Amino acid sequence: MSNHAPYDKPVWGSDVMVDALRRLDLPYIALNPGSSFRGLHDSLVNYAGDEMQIIECPHEKIAVALAHGYAKATGRAMGVILHDLVGLLQGTMGVYYAYIDRAPVLVLGGSGPADHERRRPYIDWIHSANVQGQAVREYTKWDHEPRSIEAVPGVLARAYRIATTGPAGPTYVALDAGLQEDPVEEPVPVDDVVALAAAPAPVAPHPGALGALARELCAAKRPVIVLGYPGRDPESFGHLINLAEQVGIGAVDTHWRLNFPTRHPLCVSDTDIVDEADCVLFVDVKDMVKPTHRTDRLARRNVSRLAPDCRVLSVGFGDMGTSSWSEDYAQQIPTDHAVVADTAVALPLLLEECRALLSEDDERRTAERAAWTRRLTELHENTWAGWARHAESVAGETPVATAQLAASVWNVVEEHDWVLTAGTAAEWALRLWDFDAPHRHPGKQLGTATQIGISLGVALAHKGTGRLVVDLQPDGDLMFDVGALWVASRYQLPLLVVMFNNRAYYNDWEHQEKLAAQRGTPVERAHIGMAISDPAPDFATVATGFGWYAEGPVTDPSQVEDAVRRAAAHVLATGGPALVDVVCQPK
Repeated sequence: MSNHAPYDKPVWGSDVMVDALRRLDLPYIALNPGSSFRGLHDSLVNYAGDEMQIIECPHEKIAVALAHGYAKATGRAMGVILHDLVGLLQGTMGVYYAYIDRAPVLVLGGSGPADHERRRPYIDWIHSANVQGQAVREYTKWDHEPRSIEAVPGVLARAYRIATTGPAGPTYVALDAGLQEDPVEEPVPVDDVVALAAAPAPVAPHPGALGALARELCAAKRPVIVLGYPGRDPESFGHLINLAEQVGIGAVDTHWRLNFPTRHPLCVSDTDIVDEADCVLFVDVKDMVKPTHRTDRLARRNVSRLAPDCRVLSVGFGDMGTSSWSEDYAQQIPTDHAVVADTAVALPLLLEECRALLSEDDERRTAERAAWTRRLTELHENTWAGWARHAESVAGETPVATAQLAASVWNVVEEHDWVLTAGTAAEWALRLWDFDAPHRHPGKQLGTATQIGISLGVALAHKGTGRLVVDLQPDGDLMFDVGALWVASRYQLPLLVVMFNNRAYYNDWEHQEKLAAQRGTPVERAHIGMAISDPAPDFATVATGFGWYAEGPVTDPSQVEDAVRRAAAHVLATGGPALVDVVCQPK
């Protein structure tokens, strides 16, 4: 019991709820305040003594995104509380992104009161729903609204267990305002919560199916692995290196998690290596088409790059957790061997199978593996050299070239123990930085209006570690959620934000340019409804207003590195946030 708690046994229903939450060992609870959970809020602050620290957020979506980022960086779930129906609706985009990104988040909400006689006129009615969880049922793993205080501990335990069982994802529990505020008449047991909340052992592969997959992989002459989500388990980083080195496999990382070191000689991400493959193994990949097809974005057509006789293998969760509503499962590719399993279990077993098979290699097979390894290494070295040459060639351009932005920040970052939060500056950080350890990057962003919130959660996860947490922050993304900057100041998060500020929603601008070229409409009008200018936001001034150290806008490429170095020094010296606004080219 915290020293701040004024009483040592539950008096109110919300105290029982807090006792159950404490047994889940939630490190933080993010929220935007709301009257529908006023009882729970009071119990968190006073009964629990703020033991589960409250992270106050300016918007419900930010609260969920913060928990999303924390889960990606740590593998642990934290809590989020959303104000009845309207708060839940505000947070739905955050919940959806956590769902498609397999991030465990325990989302709680106030509701009701269910007893109509206890509702305030108008406000409690328009903010209530008959089945509140229906608003997020299509993109949560489970939802519930317990009808008695005795049911609450078991429901919360189940919600936590389901959220953290692979494939992980958000769950939602609505806690009735009446139950929160009712006095506790009889003791409510909560001791079983720990056992009830424990996730089961991860799903193991079928031994025969895994053996068949291993034989296919080891028999291949030009194998490639495409990596999706195995990096959610940090141990997979080492397993995948060993598998690639011992079998002689080229690694293509999709970067939904950091799965493989970017400067390893067998890393051939962002190349056309799958064109040469005679065997492709998808490791915990949802979308098999994007890394293996050429896409005509204008015609919306995909053409396979896989050779007709290429063998296709997969290991991962497969259709487990697939929604009948969200189509994040993407288009299927026919596979020759598909193994359903948690890759945290499957990868070390696959490595053992392959080692046994490799011990039987003759000289010819050994030579074939060596030749493919040389080809992969040569491709890796040439690709990296080409990226470095490009960054050098644009170093003096104004506005600052995207490659130069990434290079300048890397010159500072490489001197420290660093973490990149979500954005990659149009992939240039992945091309120029050395991602050599699993904690370097929890995975890339999921689109506009996701990055700053996720970055806050990643920074919270690394608070107190001495690591420099870096966010290459697009301007369009920050425009959605500029109030999120307050959170970093309020909780002194070690976050270095370098604005990737092209003063545009450029992803959509590019679409309009292509469409104009196709239709013969004026390309010079493609900026309408796309540009973030007239006025151009002064992000440094905005950040300063929220208590940040800030510089910018920086337009001279020769000044970027020094500005970033000063900001990094501030973050490391104070533990608080800093921002450098860099005006970049729109690409």
